[in-house]
Amino acid sequence: MVDQAIALLRQRGRVTYRALKRQFDLDDDALADLTEELMYGQRLAADEDGRVLVWTGDMPIATEPHVSQSPAGQPSPTHEDPSAQAATPPVSPMADAERRQLTVMFCDLVDSTALSGQLDPEDLRDVVRAYHQGCSEVITRFDGHIAQLLGDGLLVYFGYPQAHEDDPHRAIRTGLGILDAMGDLNARLRRENDIALALRIGIHTGLVVVGAMGGQGRQEQLALGETPNIAARIQGLAASNTLVISEKTSRLVQGYFDSEALGAQTLRGVTEPIVVYRVLSASGAQRRLDIAQPRGLTPLVGRESEVTLLLDRWEQAKAGQGHVVLLTGEAGIGKSRLVQVLKDHVATEPHIRWECWSAEYSQNSALFPLVDLFQLPQQPMAPLPPVGTQLSLF
Repeated sequence: MVDQAIALLRQRGRVTYRALKRQFDLDDDALADLTEELMYGQRLAADEDGRVLVWTGDMPIATEPHVSQSPAGQPSPTHEDPSAQAATPPVSPMADAERRQLTVMFCDLVDSTALSGQLDPEDLRDVVRAYHQGCSEVITRFDGHIAQLLGDGLLVYFGYPQAHEDDPHRAIRTGLGILDAMGDLNARLRRENDIALALRIGIHTGLVVVGAMGGQGRQEQLALGETPNIAARIQGLAASNTLVISEKTSRLVQGYFDSEALGAQTLRGVTEPIVVYRVLSASGAQRRLDIAQPRGLTPLVGRESEVTLLLDRWEQAKAGQGHVVLLTGEAGIGKSRLVQVLKDHVATEPHIRWECWSAEYSQNSALFPLVDLFQLPQQPMAPLPPVGTQLSLF
């Protein structure tokens, strides 16, 4: 009945109490209950002159209404001076839970119980806060979402609330980044407290249902399903200061990271054994083409004019006429493949090639491609030959 009354009031805007009473065949007590629910329970209506119920679902809610008496004997708000209302925006209902593919990361301290016995509680708090801060900075850089701080552990989502096409990549890069960040933190902790922290990180990808959980006093956006449980179990398998991922996550990032197979593992509460991998480092591959090329590429079709233009510009560059060529277009139309054709063409000629790559998670750093290029391990560079340099920016 409440839902029907809300629909009626929203449609008409104004309804008299007599009309409500007849519409739903209500006695005085039932009408009083219904109006109280609409005005105070749902905060979607207000009384006018003790005779009319007015829809306010799309209006600000007054904080200090003047109380009058409705015909049903229930108090109802009336406003003597609308301009004096201290308005607050209406509270929007919580969004429904969503079914998503999520990459979940668990990060936990090793032997935290022993650590708490070594340190004074205040010192322990400072250490854990520094650990959380270091982790949070890396997680934020890759647009992860910290769902919970579990004492000395972190539960992190990649793919919620904002989804990305490379969430498994982001999760693994975050894990490797956290392990690197702990090196700097441990150097300071050794000096100040004569201790060092060790971490275990586990990552798994799968389907979840994610949404608000808890009561009005406290609500959290939590993912439910098998995926978070498996990520937690995988974290328990990891050795100190290592990152372990499931086979499902490994398939999604195959070729982008160097890893070591740890075999099939039986996880508590999981019916089938799961193959897991220890991630060692990034492989250096920046795109799917880098991974597919060693296996062989299909012939390039329909790009003769573009290929001819690139090769012509290369010949002019070798002749001393410097050129810049911009390839632009929507994702997936073959820009990287055209660059690969040029790279294959000049492979047997003397040249120096620099390749710089941007990344979505570095969009706030305009010089990230060049910084990343010069941070990579470089072989001693020979003097520049008099045939030009190929600089590829992506």
